[in-house]
Amino acid sequence: MRAGEVQEKLPKPGNSLSGKVLLGITGGLGIAITFVAIPFVSPAFRRICLPYVPATTAQVENVLSALQRAGNVPKGSKNLLLDIGSGDGRIVIAAARNGYKSHGVELNRWLVHYSRLSALQAGVWGNVKFFRKDLWRFNLSPYSHIVIFGVDCMMEDLERKLQAEITDNCTIVACRFPFPTLQPCHTIDAGVDSVWTYTIEKKLTEEHPQR
Repeated sequence: MRAGEVQEKLPKPGNSLSGKVLLGITGGLGIAITFVAIPFVSPAFRRICLPYVPATTAQVENVLSALQRAGNVPKGSKNLLLDIGSGDGRIVIAAARNGYKSHGVELNRWLVHYSRLSALQAGVWGNVKFFRKDLWRFNLSPYSHIVIFGVDCMMEDLERKLQAEITDNCTIVACRFPFPTLQPCHTIDAGVDSVWTYTIEKKLTEEHPQR
């Protein structure tokens, strides 16, 4: 038997059954991974929208410390905290465990579902709500405490939205990036885990406008 005859009898990789199965499995996994990943990363490609970056344990602790330093937890209807771009819900759940009625607004439907499940498992379901909405169309006026894990390019626009909608003496905790013109009343300097606390007395500003 000559060498050429041996080569002709060997199965071609592209035509073998195992090769086709392996190719199909690889392609299927790639499609599945892409399908699962798109809902988590796609908001990052929208104009001034928050990508999903989970808060670290240190960041959560710094947020709670900043809220505590800002004053006692209000009672009744004013005990409302909002986490803008609430992601997997860990800030909302942590705040609920510390006495706040906590809401989260998040555009990613899968993260909203995950957050609701996490709140149920954490035993704080009665003190939390998660809304799947665009944060730029979400009304901020009912909230006395607002937490934001922002990105640099959105902070100026968000500052204008806050000033237009928030009520008097609203406490704002910004993480990762400060606001461009607002002056923080307190800062926890911790590198990437830093937080800036702001208290805007809107009524005072309106009664004494700048000349």
